[in-house]
Amino acid sequence: MEIFKGITIIGLGPGNIDLITKQTWEWINQLDVIYLRTAQHPAVAGFPKRIKIISFDEYYQQFTEFEKVYEKIVNSIIELASAGTPVTYAVPGHPFVAEMTSPLMLKKAKERNIPVRVFEAVSFLEPTFTALAVDPFSSITLMDAFDVADANFPQFPPSRPVLISQIYSRMIAAEVKLTLLEVYHDEHPVKLIHAAGTKQQLIESIPLYEIDRSKNIGILTSLYVEPIEKGTSFEEFQEIIAHLRAPDGCPWDREQDHKSLRPHLLSETYELLSALDDENPGHLKEELGDLLLQIVLHAQIAAEEGDFIMADVIKGISDKLIRRHPHVFAQLQVDGVENVLTNWEKIKETERSENGKKDNNGVLSGVPNEYPALAQSQEIQNRAARVGFDWDQVEPVIQKIHEEINEIADSTDREDQLKELGDLLFAIVNLIRWYDGDAESILRETNLKFRRRFNFIEQEVKKLNKSMKDFSLAELDDFWDQVKGLGL
Repeated sequence: MEIFKGITIIGLGPGNIDLITKQTWEWINQLDVIYLRTAQHPAVAGFPKRIKIISFDEYYQQFTEFEKVYEKIVNSIIELASAGTPVTYAVPGHPFVAEMTSPLMLKKAKERNIPVRVFEAVSFLEPTFTALAVDPFSSITLMDAFDVADANFPQFPPSRPVLISQIYSRMIAAEVKLTLLEVYHDEHPVKLIHAAGTKQQLIESIPLYEIDRSKNIGILTSLYVEPIEKGTSFEEFQEIIAHLRAPDGCPWDREQDHKSLRPHLLSETYELLSALDDENPGHLKEELGDLLLQIVLHAQIAAEEGDFIMADVIKGISDKLIRRHPHVFAQLQVDGVENVLTNWEKIKETERSENGKKDNNGVLSGVPNEYPALAQSQEIQNRAARVGFDWDQVEPVIQKIHEEINEIADSTDREDQLKELGDLLFAIVNLIRWYDGDAESILRETNLKFRRRFNFIEQEVKKLNKSMKDFSLAELDDFWDQVKGLGL
């Protein structure tokens, strides 16, 4: 081969020297010097003895972050090539499969007008899929161990198999395991594939919780995670809803629009609140699913009408959460919940200004009029308090309640009395807020308690073959005291 005046990037394949391509082997045999990202690769032992090997393994000891290691390696190669030195740079596997330095090097070389060529290679994927005896098309997800370990939740659908590369140590395996356990149970079947394509190839079929206990983990280890049952991914659920709305779908679902679904959305919301009151996980799971159905159905209708798609919905709320939590996703230092909420309101005010939504309502403009009265009242007071419109102590809040009661007692006009009763309710909600309670939930719980106790009274009356009207209020109160004594 003729000399190439630039950077030649080659892949060393997944294992021993016999897996290197003929083109790459012929090129290696005419070299005097070769630069390796790492010399920790089985193929290196088969290089011609006369070749000078320069590896960048020392950089892994100098830097704690891989990004800095890769940047240092790339800059070193670029500087050599900028001086007019032909450079051959070799990486494990394929130059563009699970390899961060090659894309970065190509980008920087283009900026410097340095010619680059890439020799194809066998990646770790081919022997890995051979070892697993699986065809990756069309369902498998490929992930890097670092990305999985850094996440708080797996970033792929669990109903599809996933191959996670670079499980190079038991420590990274442990971090990957913790992320996966957010979705998969600890006995979920997985496979550790070690040194695929080499004579040392080994596959361990083990439960998920054991992956960081394997003594065989090394730089050539990958993890294969079996899928869980179908119908467990968000994308599959969207497909079901889209099918229901399709021409060959359900006639009822096809006829629905945003307006016709309003009562169903409201009903499912209240049923979810009821499930929360029941403190029944099974009931809660079912009602969350019913509410999710309404959300996805509205998004599907909007997509069909060309308004937006589900990805826009998710992107919008994701951006909003990141923007409104600079103390989590940026460098802003905020102490305590109160300061977090105050900063939240400042951010929202900036958003309203940027969106041209300055109006006479200000911070209260986002409180929906459709809210139940108690919830609306508490949200209004919460938002007012965040911008400083609040008492410093609870005593004036309690005094305000007594003041409203006195105004009701002093009033002789029915219309005025009703207005004062409204003010009293508002003041009581404010007191609930001061005690960190939720007015809507508290009243719902009280309603449920009254239902239970009143039902007890009805049952006791029925046992006596009488009706409620056969008893005086004092006698019914005795039943009430009984049920209170039972703790119901």
